[in-house]
Amino acid sequence: VKVTDTGQLQLIDDEGKEHKINKKTEGSLKPMHPTSVKGVDDMIRLGDLNEAGLLRNLLVRHKEGIIYTYTGSILVAVNPYQLLPIYTTDHVHMYTDRRLGELPPHVFAIADSCFFNMRRNRKNQCCVISGESGAGKTESTKLMLQFLAAVSGQHSWIEQQILEANPILEAFGNAKTIRNDNSSRFGKYIDINFTKGGAIEGARIDQYLLEKSRVCRQAPEERNYHIFYYMLMGMPAEQKKILSLGSAAEYNYLTMGNCTSCEGRDDVKEYAHFRSALKILMFTENDSWEISKLLAAILHLGNVDFESKNSSFFNVASQLLEVDPKALEKSLTQRSLMTTRESVTKSLTSAQAVDGRDAFVKAIYGRLFIWVVHKINAAIYKPPGDSNDIRLSIGLLDIFGFENFNKNSFEQLCINYANEQLQQFFVRHVFKLEQEEYARENIVWERIDYKDNQRTLDILAHKPMNMLALIDEESNFPKGTDTTMLQKMNQVHGKGGIYIPPKNNYETQFGVLHFAGVVYYDSQGFLEKNRDALSSDLIQLVETSTNKLLKQVFQKDLPSSSVKSNTNPKMTINTPKNSLRHVPTLTGQFRQSLDSLMKTLTVCQPYFIRCIKPNDYKKPMLFDRELCIRQLRYSGMMETIRIRKAGYPVRYTFSEFLDRYRALLKTSICDPKTVSQNKEKCCESICETVLAGEGDWKTGKTKIFLKDFHDTMLELERMKQLNEKALLIQKVLRGYKYRREFLRKKAGALVIQKYWRGHKGRKLYKVVQRGFARLQAQVRSRQLHFQYKKKREAAVLLQAQARGYLARKEWKRKKDAVILLQAHTRGVLARKALKKMKRDVSTIIKSITEHLDNIFGFLPPIIGGQEGQAPVGFENFEGKRMLTEEIDIDDIPIEEDLPKEDYDDLDEYPFSKFASMYFQGVATHTHIRQRLRQPLLYHEDEGDVLASLTVWWIILRFMGDLPEPKKQVQVQGTSTQERFLSQDLISRKDRQGPTLDRPLTSLEKLHIIVGYAIVRRDLRDEIYCQICKQLQDNNNRNSYFRGWILLSLCLGIFPPSERFIRYLQSFIRSAPGGYASYCAERLRRTVMNGVRGEPPAWLELQATKTKKPMIVSVKLMDGRSINLPVDSASTSKEICQVLSNKIKLKDTFGFSLYVALYEKVWALGSGREHVMDAISQCEQEVKRRGGQEQHAPWRLFFRKEIFTPWHDCKEDKISTDLIYLQIIHGLKFGEYQCEKEDDFVQLAAKHLYIQHGSDSSPENVKQAVQESINNSLLEAKSEAKWVQMVSTAHAQVSNATLQKTDSVKAEMVDYTREKWPMFFSRFFEVVKLSGPPLPKSKFIVAINWTGITFLDEREKRLLQLSFPEVTGVNTIREGKASGQAVCLLTLKGDFTLSGSTAEDMAELVTMFLSGLTERSQYAVALKDVDRQDDPTFLSFKKGELIVIIKDDEFSQQRGWIKGQIEGTKRTGAVPTEAILILPTLSKPTYESLLNLPPNQRKDIIRPNPSETGTMERVAPATLKEFSLEYFRQPTKDVNRQVIARNAAPERLWANSREPIRQPLLKKLVGNAELSHKACLLFFLDCCVPILKYMGDYPTRQMQSPLELTDQIFGPATQYEALRDEIYCQIMKQMTSNNNRFSIEQGWQLLWLCCGLFPPSQSLLRHTRRFLESRRRESLASDCLQRLQSSLRLEPRKLPPHQVEIDAIQQNSIQIFHKIHFPNDTEEIFEVATSTRIKDLIQNIANKLNLASADGFSVFVKTHDKVLSLNETDYFFDSLRQITDWSKKAKRIKDVNVSYLVFFMRKLWFNVIPGRDTEADVIFHFPQELPKYLRGYHVCTKDEMINIAALLFRIRVGNDKSQLVMIPKILKELVPADQLKAMSENEWKKSIVAHFNKQANMTVEEAKVAFLKVVCRWPTFGCAFFEVKQTSEPNFPDIVRIAISKQGLTIIHPKTKDVLANHPFNRIANWCSGSTYFHMTIGSLVKGSKFLCETSLGYKMDDLLTSYVNMYLRERRAGQTRNQRFNI
Repeated sequence: VKVTDTGQLQLIDDEGKEHKINKKTEGSLKPMHPTSVKGVDDMIRLGDLNEAGLLRNLLVRHKEGIIYTYTGSILVAVNPYQLLPIYTTDHVHMYTDRRLGELPPHVFAIADSCFFNMRRNRKNQCCVISGESGAGKTESTKLMLQFLAAVSGQHSWIEQQILEANPILEAFGNAKTIRNDNSSRFGKYIDINFTKGGAIEGARIDQYLLEKSRVCRQAPEERNYHIFYYMLMGMPAEQKKILSLGSAAEYNYLTMGNCTSCEGRDDVKEYAHFRSALKILMFTENDSWEISKLLAAILHLGNVDFESKNSSFFNVASQLLEVDPKALEKSLTQRSLMTTRESVTKSLTSAQAVDGRDAFVKAIYGRLFIWVVHKINAAIYKPPGDSNDIRLSIGLLDIFGFENFNKNSFEQLCINYANEQLQQFFVRHVFKLEQEEYARENIVWERIDYKDNQRTLDILAHKPMNMLALIDEESNFPKGTDTTMLQKMNQVHGKGGIYIPPKNNYETQFGVLHFAGVVYYDSQGFLEKNRDALSSDLIQLVETSTNKLLKQVFQKDLPSSSVKSNTNPKMTINTPKNSLRHVPTLTGQFRQSLDSLMKTLTVCQPYFIRCIKPNDYKKPMLFDRELCIRQLRYSGMMETIRIRKAGYPVRYTFSEFLDRYRALLKTSICDPKTVSQNKEKCCESICETVLAGEGDWKTGKTKIFLKDFHDTMLELERMKQLNEKALLIQKVLRGYKYRREFLRKKAGALVIQKYWRGHKGRKLYKVVQRGFARLQAQVRSRQLHFQYKKKREAAVLLQAQARGYLARKEWKRKKDAVILLQAHTRGVLARKALKKMKRDVSTIIKSITEHLDNIFGFLPPIIGGQEGQAPVGFENFEGKRMLTEEIDIDDIPIEEDLPKEDYDDLDEYPFSKFASMYFQGVATHTHIRQRLRQPLLYHEDEGDVLASLTVWWIILRFMGDLPEPKKQVQVQGTSTQERFLSQDLISRKDRQGPTLDRPLTSLEKLHIIVGYAIVRRDLRDEIYCQICKQLQDNNNRNSYFRGWILLSLCLGIFPPSERFIRYLQSFIRSAPGGYASYCAERLRRTVMNGVRGEPPAWLELQATKTKKPMIVSVKLMDGRSINLPVDSASTSKEICQVLSNKIKLKDTFGFSLYVALYEKVWALGSGREHVMDAISQCEQEVKRRGGQEQHAPWRLFFRKEIFTPWHDCKEDKISTDLIYLQIIHGLKFGEYQCEKEDDFVQLAAKHLYIQHGSDSSPENVKQAVQESINNSLLEAKSEAKWVQMVSTAHAQVSNATLQKTDSVKAEMVDYTREKWPMFFSRFFEVVKLSGPPLPKSKFIVAINWTGITFLDEREKRLLQLSFPEVTGVNTIREGKASGQAVCLLTLKGDFTLSGSTAEDMAELVTMFLSGLTERSQYAVALKDVDRQDDPTFLSFKKGELIVIIKDDEFSQQRGWIKGQIEGTKRTGAVPTEAILILPTLSKPTYESLLNLPPNQRKDIIRPNPSETGTMERVAPATLKEFSLEYFRQPTKDVNRQVIARNAAPERLWANSREPIRQPLLKKLVGNAELSHKACLLFFLDCCVPILKYMGDYPTRQMQSPLELTDQIFGPATQYEALRDEIYCQIMKQMTSNNNRFSIEQGWQLLWLCCGLFPPSQSLLRHTRRFLESRRRESLASDCLQRLQSSLRLEPRKLPPHQVEIDAIQQNSIQIFHKIHFPNDTEEIFEVATSTRIKDLIQNIANKLNLASADGFSVFVKTHDKVLSLNETDYFFDSLRQITDWSKKAKRIKDVNVSYLVFFMRKLWFNVIPGRDTEADVIFHFPQELPKYLRGYHVCTKDEMINIAALLFRIRVGNDKSQLVMIPKILKELVPADQLKAMSENEWKKSIVAHFNKQANMTVEEAKVAFLKVVCRWPTFGCAFFEVKQTSEPNFPDIVRIAISKQGLTIIHPKTKDVLANHPFNRIANWCSGSTYFHMTIGSLVKGSKFLCETSLGYKMDDLLTSYVNMYLRERRAGQTRNQRFNI
């Protein structure tokens, strides 16, 4: 307001114009509100709430360059028509995570609010961007997209693809119009999908109503679509030539608007961006070329003139469309019409032809556009993996604005209809719904009137007979015209007021009253455009085309067959079927898509951006008020402001509000726990506290209503409170931590002080004490010293002189004499000693030999088993010439039974020490000659005491230390008594004294001594001690040697006790003449094989003389005789093993040694029996018969004793051959008897066939009869008769048997095995201690392949048992006297049998039972199993016979086996605990076994069921208590109830082998989605992962542990609700589980689970109890530690890695991983389950002693990539992610992906060479060297020579001899591009000169020196990438990109010039794809884009992100420091 000089008031407006005020205008003026002077951010706060106030607010802000203004949450955006600096990356960061209203209005604020609310409310958002054409809708949409991509923060390829979809869509769908240089001529809705974490994962674009007519005609000063101009300006000349393209001015379709250029648009650059976008969106080069062909064809068709017949354009178009030119001409110039009978062709006029061509062109372009959109969606849209997954999204609607031209047509009607729909959506959301809710909630509200456009929508599309329906109806009539359509509309809608009819019948215009005003439409062409139909001729033409893209875009219009079959292009088709098909109209399609859009928008939370166009001239800083007020008016902005100002746009239910803002509630005012019924009071309390004095807010019935700024205030206050509470928690915890630390230190300090003060006091006391003592000593010593000194001085002087002289003289004399005497004496003594030693050795050996001969008589060297006449029945082995073989002692296998003794400490065990410790009374360890009064050792048994004294007497007599008694006694009657066999000695313990009082031979004495030792176990140490005592210090030669002979013989018979053995071994070392090693070996062998049962044989005496093994001869059944060495301890098992190896016998079982003497033959077996015992018995028997022992005629044979039940002759031919010969021998000598004569004949015939084949000559037959028929049979029936019978039988055998002799032998063996099982049995003498009654208690047990038989002494059968009737055998240890006992468990009762060989019998039975069970195919069911619901299992009844199928389909180790019910042939898995496998190879009979009650059989198998599960004293904790509250109710199985009516209810918390069908937890049962996933853990695809892993479920194919753990833990890592279910299911399976394997596997699962995620608080206590009660388990304590750790840390995101599973499966709780370094070294580091990458980096840095870990990173190298790991991720999660990705890329499943883990420097900042030598040597040098050698750096010649010398020194050190190698290794010293800068000699000369200058430099110093040179270059620390770029025409195709701490630099690869340098703050956005890298430099709106092709884009992306994050962290740290200083 201005006052003139005349005092008149004048007004000056905003443009500076003056206006006078008169009385008329004065009344209409009022003062401006202060808020309108400068303008406000939010127009709700305007004081002038009228149109003028709104307009002025926008005007003022527009002048200041502020284009954004709020109306509540609605953003008003005024198009500035210029680029403003408000779209930088800094602005993006500024508006990220800020509430609406905190910062000035901005489109970024709306985008962030969308993003924030989507994540907070978990609801889809949408943003409707509306406004007129040219108002800036498209740019706002792009900015929203840019912001969402930036805030997503992933820099992912999908983000860039979504952003790059815009350039493609704009190229095809945008054009220059009068109002807008980049007008969108189509509508689009972009639906952006987000992950739960807020990252973009895809998008989908829907397009609406492309303006196809623009392709054919444009208004003046308008252009066609951009793509045509891009192509003509930007396409290379060669490609344009191929397409016959010129400039834009040459084409009719591009010049109709007389405008081919657009100011501000660079078509060349835009085309480059367009091509880049195509690549990013996965369009191939072929796709791009095919698109260009179709676009070029459109341009050429537009130039066709149908009147001039110009064919050049026509031909080019036909070539590009790949159709026949004639067919194209015919289709465009003729029209086929279908009459009732035939097809008629009609020629078209020129105008009609033009219209047809334009329709064809529009159809091509329209369909091409749709195809492009589909192609883009295929690249950017990711369909949801699971239909149940809920995806969050933000939708952006950018649709054509309201249009009103001079001439409006059908397109404008559709566009304006869409705008009406959006306006109604806006009105409904802002006005209708809001006011309805206020009324519902009883909010006091003054209703606001608003402009509702519902009536217009009703007329247009909603009511019956609406305008669009009438247009559709008329379009479907063949005779319908635009005129008839207009008439119908006039008739129906003429009087409504919305529809404005034409003024007369001749006008074609009608009007519609829209919300933005009246628009008049020209009805001409309405129906044609609506039909949007293409003639059938053109469709058929497309069908004949060979252009794939053309046919693809017309695919929906073509007949289905045309796509599949190749059509001949020359064939004309006149079928009218296409014309008959109903084609949807354009209106119908548009309405349908618009309805779909509105449904989408309705379910979203909407945001609105109202774009305002300031002027029609597209000029900046020009504000047209009339235009703006009109837009504000029809957009309803005034009403919006009023309702927003008065209304409450933010509303919460009381529960939601309280849940979110609970932190703001003061419980002192309102406690929700006490007033839980009224949450409203708590909500009001929060609002009264926080929003005091901040405007009104309301509480309704169920909700609280707030203003926008209230929501912002509450959010800010909430964040503030949460921060304060977090700080409080931190403060308390830190205080607690430091207090605890202080108290600990204080307590430690007090302890230190206490001990230090005590130490100090004691030290001071000792100092004082020592001082006084020293003082006393000094005083006394001085007094004494003074007195003594005077006396001594005189005496010493005299003595010294005299004594010194005499002593020296005498000493010299004696010394000379002694030396002379010593020299002579030592020489004499040494010579004598040498002679004596030589003489003694030979004398000792001779003496021992003589003593042996004297003691035992002459011992001739004989081979055992060849003396005398052969035993009865074995004469034939002696008669014929035997083939003798010998076994060398070296061929005998080394025993592996006992570990080697440690003889190093035997010096600690002298005999004297033992004597001093254990000898009784005054007994010494040395030799004496008198009888003892008491034994040397203590004995409890009186008999042992008497026997000890008797043995001492005999030993003294044996050694000659006592004379023999003079009394002669007749020895004839007592000779047998004095043999002192075992039985005799036992019965005559107390009566040996008188009997022995007579002269005895040495052999008799030996037998007495040894006999006592054999019988009396406790006497053995006594005997050894007595012998050793008599050998100790024995000076009597004769006695000494006899004693050692006695000791050596005893060592071969019985071993000492454990107490004495070491002392005896020590004593033996003092043996004379080579006896030490001999005796030691005998002792070792005796200890190994046990005590003998008989005294030594003559052979052993011979061996004692020679000290060599005895040789015995063993005869085989094939006539061979094998001599083999044995010793006193040799057992039959050892000899059988040696023989088997010698004759290469494989099937060794059942072959035994047999001893034959006279007419007796008995088996020694093949076990622990001593061979020399048997020989000793034979000698005693010969002696008894009056013969000489040394000539005993015994023989040893190697024969088959017993068959296994599963014997197979095919396994070993040698075995079969020996058995066959044994059979023939047995037949001949009557050992085997047949009942029938014919059996003998058949066996003899087969023997004949084996020996001579088919030859049956009389001599051969006779020989066979003599060899196989017993003599008694030959005598009973003449030999001729036998020969005749055998010949006849042989003929039959020859005819029937055309087989090899081996199979006939096998037949004979099998016959014998079946016929005479008792002859092939092993016999054991036993006494029955308990069991069922039998006729006798002492009997023989015969065991053979058929079973077990009890026989009496007459071989009468007492009881017979088959193996299935034997259920088990146990060995019972009896007392020392009674030996061993065996408990035989059978179905006929339990027998306890005792005998000397009971243990051998038990072993044999056990072996037969286990072998049969292993091979058996039959089992009997112990209980009912009903699992008909699962086909994997076999259902059966108790007692049913089950046939076992052994095909390894199921793992028997895990408790499953495959079975079949014989009757029904049903198969399935059978639990092994539910069956008893019968030890039989044949099908058992029901009457013998199966009728037995199964419970009885079960009791037999499990005799002590009460002992099961009593391993732990304390009952381990279970989930029983937890299950009562949280588990679901057990399911009721009707079938199970029918089977077992009294069965206990299902224990859900205990182990079960049955898969569950429902989750255990109640909370999951109601959740359909999670319940399904929980059940999958137990029943995934009919598999059971947890049961399967633990072995509780049968598996047909073994799955890898990793696959199972993925199935178990995979869902739980994604869904937190499933975690408790995992814990419960694992602990359930570990409860009451008796399978140890299953338990161990369960602990592995629990260990893995505890490290992945913790259980909920409700389950945590029970889990701890479960673990603590099982602390004895090895993994329990570690599980507890891992559980505690997982409570503090974040849960893992992925299932366990293979390394973790491998570790725990090896029972290792420590996991180690190898880390590689750049210098080709590696180290092992421990990596825990919860180790993060940053922890690992710090650990490595600490271990390597690096100065700092900053800038280092962990990398994983796979087969084709090197990936950096994120510091915050878990190590194993990162590894898992990479290996899974590699598997997907390779499309492999269960193959382990190989990878290497590297530790390297990633970010090169603060790197100063020399500061950290370790880092320089290990990392910096090896990482920088390859870059230098590849020639990436710019350096001078001197620098290269200097570096080359350094590198040479690093390679060879100071070795100058290697200088000649310089030319050969020049590539390793000089950059690759500089090798030719000098000749090789020049390089060498220069390098040598510099090398000599660096003479004193070490290798490490040289590496640091290299780095110091390189670090001066600007490219030091850069990462280099060679890429191909297509964005910048001025750059070469291949460029080098360097990324460093300074930013990103583009370098020329050849010249190394810097082409561009981009600091990080200039790079707005970047991302990478599989083969591309893309970045935007500068502003987000008009920034330059750079696209390059490279496979290393992921590396560039990661490096850029890391550097930018580093700088952001530094900036935040700086801001935090500044804030602290400001405080």
